[in-house]
Amino acid sequence: MLKMIILCVVQAILVCSAQSLFKVAATHMSSFSWTWAFFRDSILLNWWLLISGIVGIMGLVEWMYMLKTYPFSVIYPMSSLSFLFGMFIAIIFFKETVVWQQWVGVFFILLGCGFIAR
Repeated sequence: MLKMIILCVVQAILVCSAQSLFKVAATHMSSFSWTWAFFRDSILLNWWLLISGIVGIMGLVEWMYMLKTYPFSVIYPMSSLSFLFGMFIAIIFFKETVVWQQWVGVFFILLGCGFIAR
């Protein structure tokens, strides 16, 4: 049970990290256009996008292991832990303001995860 919880936390961190890196990659893109220059400069040469993809694939591989090993009805709801990590990343790295209603929502998500993990 402890191993499953640790795997769920690591997987949620990987998913949240991949999405956060994807946001950074998007900020480094120029305005969209159907040109070779856009795809070359904004997609093919965007290192943030590459790193985001690598981290996302790591999370996907771990997710596949978890799907094979643990009940879906337990691990899928536990993947919502990424919401908590997303809030902290929004505050720390993107300097976003998180209001109390958002924290209440995350609290209920974590409460549900606690019920499921029992």
